[in-house]
Amino acid sequence: MAAVNPMSHPWIEPATGARLGHAATLRRMAEARVALLGERHDVAADHRWQGNVIAGLAALRDELVVGFEMFPRRAQPALDAWTEGRSDEAAFLRDSGWQQVWGFDPALYRPIFDLCRELRLPARALNVDRPIVSLVGRDGWGALPEAERAWMTPARPAGAAYRRYLFEVTGGARPDRKAASAEDPAFDRFVRAQQTWDRAFACAIATALADRPGALVVGLIGRGHLEYGHGTPDQLADLGVAPVIVALPGGGRGDDAAIADLLFEPASGAHADTAR
Repeated sequence: MAAVNPMSHPWIEPATGARLGHAATLRRMAEARVALLGERHDVAADHRWQGNVIAGLAALRDELVVGFEMFPRRAQPALDAWTEGRSDEAAFLRDSGWQQVWGFDPALYRPIFDLCRELRLPARALNVDRPIVSLVGRDGWGALPEAERAWMTPARPAGAAYRRYLFEVTGGARPDRKAASAEDPAFDRFVRAQQTWDRAFACAIATALADRPGALVVGLIGRGHLEYGHGTPDQLADLGVAPVIVALPGGGRGDDAAIADLLFEPASGAHADTAR
C-alpha cells in the first residue's frame, strides 16, 4: 500500500493514527451537533486554522453557530450588533468589554470576527464573568447567583483523571503550592473554578442548540478545557448533547491517542508566529 502524503492528508485521528484528508474531515465534523475547536489563545496560527475550519463547515451546513469562550453572556448584544452589521469594530470591542474580559490582541481573532460578519453566522457568547467563577470556586455551587441558575446548572463532579490532568498542567506539586496532590482537598477550589467555565461553555452550547435545533455549533475554546475528553466535552455528555467532536491544532501538550478526536498537523513552521 502506498504511503499517505501528509501534505494532502493534514489531519490525524489519534485513536487510530490514520491520516485524513481535509475535505473528508470537514464532512465528518459537519455531521456532528457540536464541533469544539481548541486553541492556544496567543497563537495566531491556531486562529487561522479555526477560521479555515469554520469557513469549510459553513459551506457544508446551512445553519452554523459560532460560540466564543472570549465573551461573557452579557456581551451577547454586542456580538449580535457586530454580526448583523450594526456596529463597527471599535464599537464592537468597546461594547463587548474586550479589553476587560479577554485582553488578548483582537487582531488574533479579527479574521474570525470578519468571517462571522461576512457570512452572517450567528455568534454566541459562551462565558461567565470572572467574579462568578471565583465565587463558585471559593464557596461551591450553592453560591451560584440566582440570575445564573436560569441557564447554568452545577457541573458534573470532576473525575480523578481530570483532577490529575489539571494538577499536572498547572505545575504539579511544588514548594509554593498548598495542595500536595490532585486529591488534596486544598485543590478543590481550583477544580470548581475550572469546572465553572467548563459547565458554562457546555450550558451555553446546549442553549444554542435548543434555540436552533438544526444547527451545528462550533465552539472556540482553550484546549485545556477540551483535551482528553475532560472539561467541556464531559459536561456536554452530562447534558446529553451528542455527537460532539473535539479537534485540536497540532503542538502543545502531548499528542497521544486519547487527546482529541482529531488533530490538525500544520505545515512545518506554521505555528512559529506567537503574539504576546
